Amino acid sequence: MTVHTARPIGAQHPRVRDLLLIRKDGSPGRIMVEGSWEHARLLATTTPIDTFFWCPEAGTPDAAQRIADRATEVYRISEKLLARLSRKTRTDGLISIARLPEWTPQTFRLTPEPLILVADGVEYAGNLGTLIRTVDAAKADCLVLTSRRARPTHPAVYSASRGTVLSTPILEFDDIAAAAAWLRRHRFRVHLADPAATGSYRVPPYDGPTAFVVGSEGSGLSPEWHEQGFDAVSIPMLGQADSLNVALSAGILLFEARARKEGW
Repeated sequence: MTVHTARPIGAQHPRVRDLLLIRKDGSPGRIMVEGSWEHARLLATTTPIDTFFWCPEAGTPDAAQRIADRATEVYRISEKLLARLSRKTRTDGLISIARLPEWTPQTFRLTPEPLILVADGVEYAGNLGTLIRTVDAAKADCLVLTSRRARPTHPAVYSASRGTVLSTPILEFDDIAAAAAWLRRHRFRVHLADPAATGSYRVPPYDGPTAFVVGSEGSGLSPEWHEQGFDAVSIPMLGQADSLNVALSAGILLFEARARKEGW
């Protein structure tokens, strides 16, 4: 279908109502994508596009056609409706509903010397997106989520992850005990990131399967993680602050381990 022959729709169309629900807080397996660079990243992957909404007054047909060629359904919308649907100040008239890949702990294959990040109780979509981007940047195997409160399908996750939510494996566990059992089964040496720990993150050798566990922004790590008997490491605080942002802490830890593993 060409974008010029796409059916025009209004605010009461079922697909628009569907998009509004996804825009609010995500939907299982589906995420809202809007804007030029966001769609460029989307098209660089094999991610299925369920629905594409194009506003001809706000963008060029060439960019829209490339997206339309991949989409299952294509619709035209007005500038007024675009303004209602968009979360951004500029979308270039491009909004899509994309379907995220699915990974499960039972079928996921780790690399020979894996490095992973476990995020416990993450509350904010922006931080979750940044954690995903950090896992990608450090060439870690995956992000493991326990007790999560922010959804990977929240639209803010896409922007904060710079689209790497489309390609970064994310594994979720129903409870901490199940995640800990999975880590032990794969022989991970697990390091809990705890500002109160006496051991510095610079001390462990980080050879073999390595996992870091970071806690929520407000409450830190759940006591259940400490009950698992894993070692704890800290990042020294040299100023007045008592801790770092969770994504920044994760970056320091992952890149330290990556440097050790590859002999930087």
